Amino acid sequence: MIRLLAVLVALAGPAAAACDPGRVELRGDWGVASFGVEIADDPAERAQGLMHRESLPASRGMLFVYEQPQNASFWMRNTLIPLDMIFADETGRVTHVHENAVPLDETPIPGGSGVLAVLEINGGMARRLGIEEGTELRHPALDQSIAAWPCD
Repeated sequence: MIRLLAVLVALAGPAAAACDPGRVELRGDWGVASFGVEIADDPAERAQGLMHRESLPASRGMLFVYEQPQNASFWMRNTLIPLDMIFADETGRVTHVHENAVPLDETPIPGGSGVLAVLEINGGMARRLGIEEGTELRHPALDQSIAAWPCD
């Protein structure tokens, strides 16, 4: 438990950093976590994703943002590290978590319908933190008028 608290403290950003375009915050009954993110918000960036990377710092990730909610499916082609994929709807509520996607596996990983954003982080991190369906994700790319956890 102490180790988990240390991870949360290390990942939790200060309140003043809320809704920085380079950060994603998540909250749930387990607490709050913050990840520095690269944004993939056009087709070319989304296609590239985290391919060919040999590592990803624990406090980093990639946020895929779509123009509108849709069916989303990912795969791990040319992706060298295991990843957790956190799928969220247009309000920022997590609708599905796929844990430890297998590197280089081309099997489709469906996220379901109504997906507006997908956060990829290191494999196993979602479970360690307690991220699950219903967790709230906050980022300025979401429509703040309907966001479950709007920017301050």
